Amino acid sequence: MESMNTIREELRQPALDLRELIPDVMRGHAELSAAAMREGELTRATKELLSVVIAITRECDGCIVAHTRGAVRQGVTRQQLAEAIGVAIAMNGGPGTVWGPRALRAFDEALAERS
Repeated sequence: MESMNTIREELRQPALDLRELIPDVMRGHAELSAAAMREGELTRATKELLSVVIAITRECDGCIVAHTRGAVRQGVTRQQLAEAIGVAIAMNGGPGTVWGPRALRAFDEALAERS
């Protein structure tokens, strides 16, 4: 299984290239994401956990990397992440048991980098 840092690095240049080709779309997506992730009735930590569960459901490694790192920045604990992964498994069945551990590994890598 690939390291989540490897996945992040693989996606970096293509994302920059795409940003040059369609700057308005990429800027619009960034603004939408920022608005959705702002603190409100739901904390940013909760929103990152929701994002991880959706990333698992969508089987999106890049999303898993981004949102597990966001979860670490928001102070989410490993146990909180594990419980969110449990919801993803309950809702997705077998695929959740494959993509959930990928999210846990990405979280652990992000946590280790922060230490």
